[in-house]
Amino acid sequence: MEYKEEAIKLIESNKISTTEVGDVLGKTGQIEGVRPLVPGMFKAGEVKFIYAINNSNYEVHQQLAESEDIEGKILFVYNVNCDRSVFGDLVSKYILLYKRAKAIVINGKLRDAHTLVKEKYPIWLQDVSPIGCVNKLNGPAIDKQLYKELRSKYDESIMVCDDSGVVMIPKEKINEELINKLNFIELQEDIWFYCVDTLKMSTFDTVCRKKYLEEDILPAAMYEKLKEYQK
Repeated sequence: MEYKEEAIKLIESNKISTTEVGDVLGKTGQIEGVRPLVPGMFKAGEVKFIYAINNSNYEVHQQLAESEDIEGKILFVYNVNCDRSVFGDLVSKYILLYKRAKAIVINGKLRDAHTLVKEKYPIWLQDVSPIGCVNKLNGPAIDKQLYKELRSKYDESIMVCDDSGVVMIPKEKINEELINKLNFIELQEDIWFYCVDTLKMSTFDTVCRKKYLEEDILPAAMYEKLKEYQK
């Protein structure tokens, strides 16, 4: 199993949160300003990148029509110069139902919020607005160098989406070290909650002082697992 597939499976099966993934990435990776449209959603997957530009969704429609590799992926719509809603219910349904994307992430606005919420679509977005983009070319084409940079950055990365927002794992960090860190962060969370909930330790002694490393207070199985990451 390649590292990307293994990482996604690990995140999904353990519901590793954006908070934990952000910690794994050294407190980085957030897609700024993006929030869930519907609470309680959790999605993780490989990213398919497209863009919207110039308060038009013409390029969005075109890219969706030409893309055959959206199924099972998180569609990230990157907003360039759009202060209106990029699309709404029709396009969201097309992406999620017919193109079979796992989720939609957009650093911009969507409309038809009443329907999107009613359908409980897995969408993470900047905001909602009733005022939509036009569906015709509305300005200059995207700069070729900018497009190349954006596609290189986002395409084939991993995004994790939950109630806290969206965190992206860059392609260059999808490796064996990532798998080890994801496994370790889960163990660390188990240890911290055991210390606070069961041993009634303070969060200061648990998180900052890590007294469980100084004293023999954890179950043997936890120490055995810890040893695997201390080699």
